[in-house]
Amino acid sequence: MFERFTEKAIKVIMLAQEEARRLGHNFVGTEQILLGLIGEGTGVAAKVLKSMGVNLKDARIEVEKIIGRGSGFVAVEIPFTPRAKRVLELSLEEARQLGHNYIGTEHLLLGLIREGEGVAARVLENLGVDLSKVRTQVIRMLGETAEVTAGASQGRTKTPTLDEFGSNLTQMASEGKLDPVVGREKEIERVIQILGRRTKNNPVLIGEPGVGKTAIAEGLAQRIANNDVPDILEEKRVVTLDIGLLVAGTKYRGEFEERLKKIMDEIRQASNVILVIDEVHTLIGAGAAEGAIDAANILKPALARGELQCIGATTLDEYRKHIERDAALERRFQPVMVGEPSVEETIEILYGLRERYEQHHKLKISDEALEAAANLSDRYISDRYLPDKAIDLIDEAGS
Repeated sequence: MFERFTEKAIKVIMLAQEEARRLGHNFVGTEQILLGLIGEGTGVAAKVLKSMGVNLKDARIEVEKIIGRGSGFVAVEIPFTPRAKRVLELSLEEARQLGHNYIGTEHLLLGLIREGEGVAARVLENLGVDLSKVRTQVIRMLGETAEVTAGASQGRTKTPTLDEFGSNLTQMASEGKLDPVVGREKEIERVIQILGRRTKNNPVLIGEPGVGKTAIAEGLAQRIANNDVPDILEEKRVVTLDIGLLVAGTKYRGEFEERLKKIMDEIRQASNVILVIDEVHTLIGAGAAEGAIDAANILKPALARGELQCIGATTLDEYRKHIERDAALERRFQPVMVGEPSVEETIEILYGLRERYEQHHKLKISDEALEAAANLSDRYISDRYLPDKAIDLIDEAGS
């Protein structure tokens, strides 16, 4: 059941179990799920409840008033009550109705409200919350409109071709699907600064393979998802474009150009897309068969007119070999150098990623193992770069 839950939604369930233990109850009911939603603190549900004047302290007092404290003996596995199970089922239904393929804290809250007869609903009513207004508030915060059907959100319908050949990093960030980005604040800040410029507002990340260029784009998407960016970048969608996928299957002359031009038109109309192109040097020559123009020449006019914002990523060698030689293309980009992190910085990065690898491999990774991975990969693997080689080492050892 929980495979489609976002990290924040899973955290809510874990907090609900902690609340059950704290109250000495041998079950997780709707009231514990409510306390988990408030306690999680950063999800859509927590923000909606906070905006309606609900806080954890008052909610706990109300829950204790209604159900009291338990005997104190709590089993290791705490089962859900039938009402709580019904809430989880309704949250799946709510996600389906909104056209979402994930279950977030907002869907759990909508499930709680829709169930409407459990202790959670009574607690909210006692705290002065108008249950009929919660759904409206959630929808407003999600940025959905009443017309959105169980297809996809407005942003997607505007850019079907881009959705087919790209991945929406901002959406993945809001769903908790991206790894945390550690120690790249300076580079992310520089990228934000360049994107905020009026002209020449296209950063190109230059660094060796494995130093974390793609992670910087993911860090930007996470900042946008958390509304931690200047006003000019709010509501932007960071989308990675897969050039290989775009070229694949284009048998006839002009087919590739047609695809790319369609994507350009969609981006122009949507006006809220930041395109991320990994290995940006591959644009030069991409799709140029028998007299057809390559991708770089299709993108150049749009970059020059400011109709397209793009973040490129490439190595220093490829940048010098391909992009520096094309003066018109080079003029459109602002270089951002991404250096290899030190061993100490790599250890910090590994600490940040530890939880993801522990969850995946179902084991505990000690501090010593992380430090050894950084030090030993630096010493013995000379043909690759940190932090990628250290992360690979942890992944390999865990499997």
